[in-house]
Amino acid sequence: MSAVFHYGTDQLTVAIAIAIANGSCKGVISPETAMRVTASEQEVNDIVSSGQTVYGVNTGFGILASTAISAADTTILQHKILQSHSVGVGTSVHPEIAKLMLVTKAHSLAKGYSGIRLSTLQRIIWHIDNNVIPVVPEKGSVGASGDLSPLAHLFLPLIGLGTLCVTSAGKKEYELVAAADYLASLGIAPLSLGPKEGLALINGTQFILSFAIKAVQRMHNCLEAADIIGAMSLEALTGTKAPFDARLHALRPFAGNKLVAQRLRLLLHESAIMDSHVDCGRVQDPYSLRCMPQVHGASRNGWLHLSELTQIELNSVTDNPVLLGAGETISGGNFHGQPLAIPLDYACVAAAELGNISDRRCYLLLEGKWGLPVLLMNNVGLNSGFMIPQYTTAALVTENKTLCFPASADSIPTSLGQEDHVSMGSISGRKLNQIIDNLEYILAIELLSACQAIEFRRPLKSSSVLEFAHSYVRDYVSFASEDRIFSLDVEQVASRLRSFDFVDKVNQFAHVSGLSLNEGYPQFSL
Repeated sequence: MSAVFHYGTDQLTVAIAIAIANGSCKGVISPETAMRVTASEQEVNDIVSSGQTVYGVNTGFGILASTAISAADTTILQHKILQSHSVGVGTSVHPEIAKLMLVTKAHSLAKGYSGIRLSTLQRIIWHIDNNVIPVVPEKGSVGASGDLSPLAHLFLPLIGLGTLCVTSAGKKEYELVAAADYLASLGIAPLSLGPKEGLALINGTQFILSFAIKAVQRMHNCLEAADIIGAMSLEALTGTKAPFDARLHALRPFAGNKLVAQRLRLLLHESAIMDSHVDCGRVQDPYSLRCMPQVHGASRNGWLHLSELTQIELNSVTDNPVLLGAGETISGGNFHGQPLAIPLDYACVAAAELGNISDRRCYLLLEGKWGLPVLLMNNVGLNSGFMIPQYTTAALVTENKTLCFPASADSIPTSLGQEDHVSMGSISGRKLNQIIDNLEYILAIELLSACQAIEFRRPLKSSSVLEFAHSYVRDYVSFASEDRIFSLDVEQVASRLRSFDFVDKVNQFAHVSGLSLNEGYPQFSL
């Protein structure tokens, strides 16, 4: 990945957007892009001076589209739209989400179809580069006409309003400050928006898109972790690797299924535990072990669909109207969130199912079958063992099921019926990330349980990769010979799943060991 990204020209990806947001890649405007943006601004000025009627330039908004606005009032109109549409409520989104909104909006505006001024675009990029992040409430967007409310809040600081998240020198924690006070302390004056600029800023899908970016990144991590953890549970339960045979999956060649089967074969390669029970006489394993390629694979296919559509949206123009050059404008519906809302809802089911099958494996590990002690402890009765952690997975799985209702299946008309079908994609994006929050805890509990169970197979060892995964956990959480506050253990492991460290370290070890777990399936990479 290059250390420099050219807004409006280069292809933006999930990985690059996140890199710009975390400061490891710098977004810049090329001279060619600057010329394109300036030409688009001139188109707007020509519209105003000619008296040509164009929506949002010299008309009101939404149901007020037929209300004419004088040339003298076109700039006032743009300030008012930011104020009137800033009606978000609830907890503020994480600063990383707001920063991704800035990044994706800058890229879209830099394509030169929006009529934004170069100085306005440069101010947005200043916020990104200096980590001065506007506060954006999480609720209030219906995901059509763009993410109007969250984007209005995002850009209030451009006109000296709203609130900012900033970090002081040497500190990691954000503090909230009034935008007017903070910018004044730096000698930075508020912008006076030109015609159409306010509308260009708030029309777009960048709120939905930013949640999609994080979901693509986080769900990919969970998919990778689920295969590793599922393989560890299989080992602990002395399951067979026969259902992962490549010949079987060639007969039903879904890409996600084939990849998971390949990963499981490699993760279990040269396992002494596996070799010890080849002829144990057990005919079939329960579905949560035997069908990992089909279930994890289906979730991977769902992730792939979201990833591909997110990639398209990352490089799209989603405001309205669009300036096509030579005085031609089109008022259309590129701001409508449905193309992302549906795959986000699909991904909710895909992520929830990863947790569902993980909970089933947690339960299997507690039953006392195939040589394991009941509840994964020798002295139960006095001790409850790992009984109650599985209660938590059960609760989280059920919570995730309730979050799987597709928000995109609903639509409530707005703007007195002018905007009579909306996507609700902002809700889809938020709840997918809530599901992933829960999934990370479910997988952490399975990982703890599998590590506990594997120790009852000693002195036999698993494969080198799975032994590394086991030792990684043991660096933070010890074997439990009696009850303790297990929530502390869960948080220790969940934090390392959440930070991507567990998957990254296991993948690095596999690579050094000569195992390419995802070889042949580049579409499933970030």
